[in-house]
Amino acid sequence: MALTGRFVALTLLGVLLAIASARAAEVYAAGLVLVALVDCVSAGRITDVRLQRQPSSAVRLGETGETRLRITNTGRRPLRALVRDAWVPSAGVQLARQEIVVPRGERRVMVSALRPTRRGERRTAQVVLRSYGPLGLLARQRRLPVPGTLRVLPPFTSRSYLPEKLSRLRLLDGVVLVRQRGQGTEFDSLRTYVLGDDVRSIDWRATARSRDVVVRTWRPERDRRVVLALDTGRSAATRIGNEPRLDAALDAALLVAAVAARAGDRVGLVAADVAVRARLGATSGDRVLPTLVDALAPLEPNLVETDPQLLAGEVLKQGGPRALVILFGSLDTGADTGLVPAARALATRHEVVVASVADPALARMRTAVGSPAEVYRAAAADLAIGERDRVADELRRLGVHVVDAPADRFASRVADAYLDLKAAGRL
Repeated sequence: MALTGRFVALTLLGVLLAIASARAAEVYAAGLVLVALVDCVSAGRITDVRLQRQPSSAVRLGETGETRLRITNTGRRPLRALVRDAWVPSAGVQLARQEIVVPRGERRVMVSALRPTRRGERRTAQVVLRSYGPLGLLARQRRLPVPGTLRVLPPFTSRSYLPEKLSRLRLLDGVVLVRQRGQGTEFDSLRTYVLGDDVRSIDWRATARSRDVVVRTWRPERDRRVVLALDTGRSAATRIGNEPRLDAALDAALLVAAVAARAGDRVGLVAADVAVRARLGATSGDRVLPTLVDALAPLEPNLVETDPQLLAGEVLKQGGPRALVILFGSLDTGADTGLVPAARALATRHEVVVASVADPALARMRTAVGSPAEVYRAAAADLAIGERDRVADELRRLGVHVVDAPADRFASRVADAYLDLKAAGRL
């Protein structure tokens, strides 16, 4: 049972009446209580209410979705109720409390807009239902279990780079073909020699059958394998600007996957820290992005120290021919956590790119030396940047490609690394 504002207001009126006459106040109070109890008994019974939540469609972070709650009144009295749909705060529910009137034997649908502020699975476990009588003095109230889930997908803000990357891919794969054969290229066609062609690409047999000098053209191979390896440990929780480092990695992974799918390559995924959090076998074609988005959506950084050897081992266990492995990690802790040994193990069998989001705040701290406190911060930032550079240099000596860029350019730089390797015939 719950008191309403109307009952409280009438009670205060009785207090004022008591100042004038105690006897009149007693009669008034007894009458108010009696009327309120009758009003509460006349309210629709919550046990006669059936609640059913309709499945919510997935929504990208930053966009608006909705949840629909179907309320059925199976009782003999009309239901006048205040319904509170108790989602977690990060689900961003709009109009969580709504007044609903459901005649007996009928049903109504309560629609609430959701604008989530966090990626992943946003859940609700219960609905609070408050049923009022005709006078609205007292109400029946109960919490009812009505579980629901809203899947919040990564925002994929880097899709604005997609036209540019696909245009470069078309130049690479369709218009400007590789004139010289390299590792990871396949024969495309024969054409007449033009000034500037590499003489090593001349096909002498075809030239003997033709009046012109004929050269072979090559193009990057299709159906190559790209493995996205994500560190979901403590370093992935570090906030770079307004978002965790993991979210920047997910955005870059989606951009690379979209370009690789258009290029005809297969895309796989491994995400781990001290345990494997997500695994996706090699996928190609139109299934790449939907499958990858579903696998990435529930990932959250865990406050544990990642085991890079576990991540590398999961990639190596997949076997298969030489692949491009893009390892999303952090150069900040590379020397302490075993990033370099893990990259070395991967580089023995695969082409490896280590991608790390740089923090622009370090560069700003490095140059601010006004006060003694700022001098100490600048020294700490200088040490951190020096350590990042040392780890990056050690990785490059192993033949590993390093992408170290701020969050706003990170996805574009990782996609460029993939396209550069494809253009060079390294895949």
